[in-house]
Amino acid sequence: MRKILIIVLILFLSSSNLFTQDQGTLHFDMSDFPQWSRDLRRAEIIAFGSFPFTYFFTNFSYDIYRMSGNNWDRRYAPWPITAPGAFEKSNSEKFIIIGVAAGTSIVLALVDYMIESSRRNRIQRHLETYPDGIPVIITRPLDEEYE
Repeated sequence: MRKILIIVLILFLSSSNLFTQDQGTLHFDMSDFPQWSRDLRRAEIIAFGSFPFTYFFTNFSYDIYRMSGNNWDRRYAPWPITAPGAFEKSNSEKFIIIGVAAGTSIVLALVDYMIESSRRNRIQRHLETYPDGIPVIITRPLDEEYE
């Protein structure tokens, strides 16, 4: 019975691609959205994308801090070098670590926003220094779709 169930599951999962339609390559253009919306989306991507890294480094740093506060006892060591019989963190310590990691991710997103907005402002100020009537040619790579 178990083998039949596994075979049916494998056939179902492999045949799911037979019934989907091929959409080809889709071109998504963000130019229709306002700038604040694009900035918010970029900040969201950076904050959620950096969270696993900030969580790992915050957790590791907290474990090092906790180990140094307990006279370098190996039972408080961070994850890669944890000794048998290690002490677990309390729920409040875990919430603090998650909060610090989330806050650090948000700070990274805000720093990226400030860097990008200053870059945009610098380019805008540079373009405004040109006299009226001078054509500005903006070059960028063309998509393969338009060639």
